Amino acid sequence: MTRAEEQVLLQELKSDYRHILINYFTTTDKTLKHYIDKFINAVFYANIPVPQVIEIHMELIDEFSKQLKLEGRSDEALLDYRITLIDILAHLCELYRCSISQ
Repeated sequence: MTRAEEQVLLQELKSDYRHILINYFTTTDKTLKHYIDKFINAVFYANIPVPQVIEIHMELIDEFSKQLKLEGRSDEALLDYRITLIDILAHLCELYRCSISQ
């Protein structure tokens, strides 16, 4: 994968992850599971390292925090979004586990 292709992929992953974060606590439909599965599969097959997934999470949380501060609101609720990261990493670990056991 060329550097340009990698950057495009990372932007797509960041966009997908932003969608997951925004909808994680507010939606109960199956589409969120679809977005999580899509994100996990893209990370897995592109061989994106876990620290880079964590970096994407932290960048987005930082952006959300800045926006909340600009609006004069507390960013304390963003701490709950650690659960999202844990969920994503658990799904990714499960995919790794299944791929090794085959």
